[in-house]
Amino acid sequence: QVQLVESGGGLVQPGGSLRLSCAASGSIFSIKSMGWYRQAPGNGREMVAIITSGGRPNYADTVKGRFTISRNNAKNTVYLQMSSLKPEDTAVYYCNAAVEIRIGAILNSWGQGTQVTVSS
Repeated sequence: QVQLVESGGGLVQPGGSLRLSCAASGSIFSIKSMGWYRQAPGNGREMVAIITSGGRPNYADTVKGRFTISRNNAKNTVYLQMSSLKPEDTAVYYCNAAVEIRIGAILNSWGQGTQVTVSS
């Protein structure tokens, strides 16, 4: 099986910055796309940013220009650098990865989530 563990969440003031990390472990042959999703109370889970195995990113319009997604394939880790944070960014952030556990077998895996709270 595959485990994804997020870290780096916490409380930050509006305009501040925070860096999230997500490390994948377990049965991993390779990792295709990775991404970050978030869910605020009463809302559905929304895509924040995704990044391909080749390092090409895509962002939700709400975070474009403020967030940066990156990855370290050697460490099976994806990062989300969040800057100019707004109260509306407050949510539980979940890591996602399409993990190739062996050639031709891909599992869509999720982390447990990490709380990000933006408040003064």
